[in-house]
Amino acid sequence: MSAGQVLGANIRAFREQRGLSLSELARRSSIAKGTLSQLESGAGNPTIETVFSLSNALDVPVSELVTARTPPEVVLVRARDVEVLSSNAVDLRLMRRMDIGDTVLEIYDQRIRPGATQTSEGHPGKEHVLVTSGQLRVGPADEPYELGPGDYVCFPGSMPHSYETVDGEVSSVLVLEYPKH
Repeated sequence: MSAGQVLGANIRAFREQRGLSLSELARRSSIAKGTLSQLESGAGNPTIETVFSLSNALDVPVSELVTARTPPEVVLVRARDVEVLSSNAVDLRLMRRMDIGDTVLEIYDQRIRPGATQTSEGHPGKEHVLVTSGQLRVGPADEPYELGPGDYVCFPGSMPHSYETVDGEVSSVLVLEYPKH
């Protein structure tokens, strides 16, 4: 969605939310009704003054007008906005942490590089791994499983375990599940 379309959708949403007609918003913002109609349709090229005037008339911060809105029940995380945690073999991006009752779930975008093995002596909770591309050898250090795209495994994180590619880079989703305390 273009910046003009985002602005137009937000103007319309806030106007309707407040029960304002296009004419009333035009009066409150001192912007011509035709101009507002154009802006709501995603057309036009508003000035900074126009956006600030609409911000005041709708009683919302400018950022609310120029930022794409998602419903409150939607959580959007862009990979480019998340810091990568790296080890000798693995790159992790924490995409979401969820506290559900006495359990914590952490969802990671995980990339495993070829030629190195990531090992862990163990930690509380469980590991859930879903491979999205590549071939991965993962799980208990003494008996790892070989997974391909679409394969899933869950194992106790408390035992020594490892991650190793079989052939080329691997992309996967890692979910860590552990007690809150």
